[in-house]
Order: sequence, then structure tokens, then C-alpha cells
Amino acid sequence: MFSMNSPSPTSSMLNSARAITRTLQAAGHEALFAGGCVRDRLLGRPIKDIDIATSATPDAIEALFPGQTVAVGKSFGVILVLKDGFTFDVATFRSDGAYLDGRHPTAITYSTPEKDASRRDFTINGLFEHPVTGDVLDYVQGRADLEARLIRTIGNPDQRFEEDRLRMLRAIRFTSVLSFQLDEATREAIQNHAESINQVSAERIAKELLRMLSESPKPSVGLTLLLQTGLLEQILPEVVALKDVAQPPKYHPEGDVWTHTLLMVDTLAERRTETGIPFEQLMLGVLLHDIGKPPAFCIAPDSQTGEMRIRFPNHAPMGATMTQAVLERLKLPSACTEAVVTLVGEHMHFVDAKKMRVARLRRLLGNPYFAASLELMWLDIHHSNKDFSTWEFLRDQYQSYITEPILPEPLIRGRDLLARGFPAGPAMGPLLSDLYDAQLEGRLDEALARLENSPTQCVPG
Repeated sequence: MFSMNSPSPTSSMLNSARAITRTLQAAGHEALFAGGCVRDRLLGRPIKDIDIATSATPDAIEALFPGQTVAVGKSFGVILVLKDGFTFDVATFRSDGAYLDGRHPTAITYSTPEKDASRRDFTINGLFEHPVTGDVLDYVQGRADLEARLIRTIGNPDQRFEEDRLRMLRAIRFTSVLSFQLDEATREAIQNHAESINQVSAERIAKELLRMLSESPKPSVGLTLLLQTGLLEQILPEVVALKDVAQPPKYHPEGDVWTHTLLMVDTLAERRTETGIPFEQLMLGVLLHDIGKPPAFCIAPDSQTGEMRIRFPNHAPMGATMTQAVLERLKLPSACTEAVVTLVGEHMHFVDAKKMRVARLRRLLGNPYFAASLELMWLDIHHSNKDFSTWEFLRDQYQSYITEPILPEPLIRGRDLLARGFPAGPAMGPLLSDLYDAQLEGRLDEALARLENSPTQCVPG
């Protein structure tokens, strides 16, 4: 099944999966590898997990693997089997009844491999494979669509999307991640049903969106399809608003804000730079970094020449506020939200880095998201005026602190001020901040001497 010369699951995962199928077959049940693992093996792509489809009922599966199962999807014919540290979905061949909630069938009927294939989403996901011989069972023309590099629903696309609205986003994700084409009838059905995507939970929408952004070789493909089918208007209208928002040609010869953003996400997908935060968070930060530009758009004098031009005053803080709302709407974890909001809100802070006092610069460099901000800045410059002088200055400053902490522990704390006779109260906080700035700039002794002479005044920052 898996040649040693092509991407494959680890041999231990494959051996464990085959052991499960042997147990099922020894008990008289049919057992096949199913879905994504078959698709990816045929495409020569890495395989992350192996799903097993079988004629055994959930009760029979539990009986064959005592103490090794979790009945998480038993009502839909799915049992998790735990073996050798791996988790496998083992699902009974089934046919589905009506879908009334846009996600789950009201009833299932155990059936055959052929009927099981017919109830799946896309032809390329409806393939089965013998776990030992590698023989492929194709009841839905999945292999032909793999060769044609086509994403097409199994059966009527309207019915498939009415059954589970999330399949619309999955169609876009597979098209983008695999660099396939979207079948025209499937595309039209997505357009017809786009407004219903919000019947799907925010968590499921966010998961599909993040996978599309982080796994696609060119996320612009998926974003463009989302725009063309009407899905983007439903889930990220703030990103749709970037289209046709003009930018000053002197600084942005590449075009409008939408074009600028698409170029950035595609280049980020190519670079995959390590920044200390999850890649999907950086991708979100790049996607959303300019969403404050449409509401900030105005024609105003250039700060240097005085000439009237397009400007976007305060678009970064406005964008941060909007990003907070977007990510809360998608119900993303607070850690992800904090990182992305910081990237969006601070992406213009570095413009005047060369003029900053040492203390302020070090505080920026010591931000836990600075490496990610530096990558966003590089992408922003690369797809605008290509003036990297400030970026190079920041990179060099950042690298200069490799052998020492950018933000060391404060040498003076509140207890030290109290010991020096400084009264407790609200003025202590600003004084501690000023003293820490002095420490960062190498003038702490001078600041402390000034404090000794004027113990009731803050040290100038």
C-alpha cells in the first residue's frame, strides 16, 4: 500500500492500523482504509491519520477491542480505537437518513461500502483501499477526479451542502490546499447556499478557515474562491471590504489593499518563518493587519510634502479593535486573539524605530510577539515600497541582544523604594517605570542619585 519512497504514515502507525483490520477480518468482518488516507496516498502526500471503515457494528468493534475504545460517535456508527499510542476512527459502513440541523443525520442504517461511499462529501474522499494489497475500491469516480485535479461533490451538490453546510468551506479548503479546480456545479451550489454557512458553529467555521490559510501553498486561491462564492461576505466581511480600497501608488505600487493582502499571505505561505507563535496566528495577523484601512480612508496632506494624497490615519489601532471583534465572533482561544490583535495593533509602531529612545525600543524588542511582528513588517515592505532600512535596523538591534535578555529583571522594585523612604501611593508605579527605562538605557545610577536629591519626584523618562 505505502511505498518506502513516497510520503506515508510512520510504519508503526501503519502496522497498528493493519493490526486492527486483521482483528476485524478474523472475526468475519470486512475492513478497509477509507477517505483521506487513501486520497493522500494516491496523491503522494503525507498521511496524518488512517480511518478504517468496516462491516462490524459499533457493539462488535467494542467487543473485539475491550478496554481500547471510546464511544465518542457511537450513535453515528463511529468508535475510536486506541492502539499503540495511536487513535483510529473505526466506522461502520452506513447510509444516512435526513439531515435536519445542517450537520447530523436524524438516523443511520448500516449498509455496504458502496452505499457508504455515496453518502460522503467529495468524490476524492469516497475511496476505500484494502489494507494489505493496496487495491482501491472506487464507487464514485474519485480516482478520475484525482487525475483531473477536481473537487466535486458525490451526487447532487445542493443536497450535500444542505446535509452539512460546512462542506462548502471544506470544498474551498480542498481546492486551495491541493491546488485543484472547483467543479462548476459544486461552485454554483456553494453560491446558492452561501448565506446558510452561519448555521454552522463559529468554532467549526474557524477551524476550516485556519486550515485553509495555514495549509494552502497559496492561500490567495482559497480567499479568492471564498470571495467569488459569497462565503467571505458571510464569515469575514471586514476582509471583503479591502477590495477596491485604493492606496497611494508611491508607497503601494502593487495595488489596492485586497491585492496587497493576498500577496502577503502567499509569500508568508512560501517562507514559513519561525516566529515563536503558531503559524496560523501569524497568518491571521497578516490577513487582518490592514482591516482598519477601509474605515480610516481619507484624502489628506502628506506629512512630509504637504501634497494631498490617500491616507489611513490610525488604521492600526482601529484594525486591532476590529480584529478583537472578528476573533471573538469566531470564538478563537484568548491566546490566539491576544497574539493577532497585538500584531495588527502594533504593525505601524516600528516606522520611527530609528528615532526611539533606547528604553522604548527595548520594550518593543522585548515584546513576546516581536519576531512575528518583524516577519509581518518584512512582508508588508516586500509588497509595498521595498524600503527595508528600518526593518534591517530592527533586525540588527534584535539580534544584538542574543547574549543578554532584551528586557532584564528590574533592579529596583517597590520594596527598594520604600526602603529609601519613598512613600507608598499611586506615584510609585510611574517612578518604577521611569527607573526601569533608566536601567534599560544604562543610566540607573544617575537616576537613583537624582532620586536621592528629590525623593518625592519621579525621574524624568
